[in-house]
Amino acid sequence: MLFTDLKLIKPILDALIKEGYTKPTPIQQGAIPHILAGRDLLGCAQTGTGKTAAFAIPMLQLLAKPTTMQGGGQRPIRALILTPTRELAIQIQESFNAYGANLRLKNLVIFGGVNQGPQVNELRRGIDVLVATPGRLLDLMSQGFINLKDIEIFVLDEADRMLDMGFVHDVKRVITKLPSKRQTLFFSATMPGEIQSLANSILTNPEKVEVTPVSSTADTIEQSLFYVEKDNKKSLLAYILADKTIETALVFTRTKHGADKVVKDLARIGVSAEAIHGNKSQNARQRALSNFKNRTTRVLVATDIAARGIDVDDLTHVINYELPDVAETYVHRIGRTGRAGASGISFSFCEAEETEALRDIHKLIGKQIPVNENHPYHVTFNKIMGRPKQAVRPQRPPQRSFGGGRSNAERNRKYGSKEPQRR
Repeated sequence: MLFTDLKLIKPILDALIKEGYTKPTPIQQGAIPHILAGRDLLGCAQTGTGKTAAFAIPMLQLLAKPTTMQGGGQRPIRALILTPTRELAIQIQESFNAYGANLRLKNLVIFGGVNQGPQVNELRRGIDVLVATPGRLLDLMSQGFINLKDIEIFVLDEADRMLDMGFVHDVKRVITKLPSKRQTLFFSATMPGEIQSLANSILTNPEKVEVTPVSSTADTIEQSLFYVEKDNKKSLLAYILADKTIETALVFTRTKHGADKVVKDLARIGVSAEAIHGNKSQNARQRALSNFKNRTTRVLVATDIAARGIDVDDLTHVINYELPDVAETYVHRIGRTGRAGASGISFSFCEAEETEALRDIHKLIGKQIPVNENHPYHVTFNKIMGRPKQAVRPQRPPQRSFGGGRSNAERNRKYGSKEPQRR
């Protein structure tokens, strides 16, 4: 099937040709006809399957039709896309700009962490499509700058990520402000019970399109596992990046501190790298992402805030410097490469403390990641698991906190000593 088979209007087809698009991905093949027919849609697809285009392209075609707006008043907001992160919101807007380049439709992206003034000014000029994160949307609604009474199409994107980040109640507040007569498009990589209940409450006789469940990894991604001692991880990363054919690499760490440390380690060996995580300002995050996209920066080091929010053309390598705590996150991480049918490569480092996480990943994806032994820091699985445990210090009488809870020592023994990090 080609995009020309999907009954798209010429302005959109011309824009897609300019972007180099010819064949729709499975999620696009399944979703676009239903959306063009005005049906509600429940889309379940993993990251990297072309989901944004699956809703953006038909929405633009529907919105391009003449409206019944009378007079020369301010154009109302006709479509709302709600998404969990700033990075994803910006990239959705970029997609609307690309696919709608030949249409007279205006869009705006709003998110928190930046001055609201420019966003408010654009709202006053009038827009057709609004891409928003929940917090800033509710804030501007409460100030009277946004009215959703004219929304024709509502998209809830990355619904399961909304749940993970604690945004579900905000989403429900937004939904109460939408007109009952609308088209709703609901996308999620996974469908836990709470997300399924939310979908059932806002969709009307939806068509369901499901493509490649989250438990699978794309066949186009070549995966490799590197067993390595924890202290040798930075040396292994340097060894891998000594290969100049790796022009860009997205490196994942579990914590913000870990991301900053990897950047410093790479700087010492002359590799240009920047970090992107929750402690960075919005401007710093966007600058780092832009530098990575235009290849001014060779390596982008990210926490899982970026696992579903980074879309970089021709990204060939993803490196899991640290394995994620949640197995599904592994699929989302490596899905940053091998997108929309392209090939990609993922390298994952594993030391003794990460073997349990590795077992969870293998169980989820239903196969073993091939082990790469061809590097100077290789250590066998049996060896890292058979390492003598660190000497245990003599036990001291437990010291209770003033609040009567567990002491730090007790808490560390039960839950581990790592402080939880904001993603």
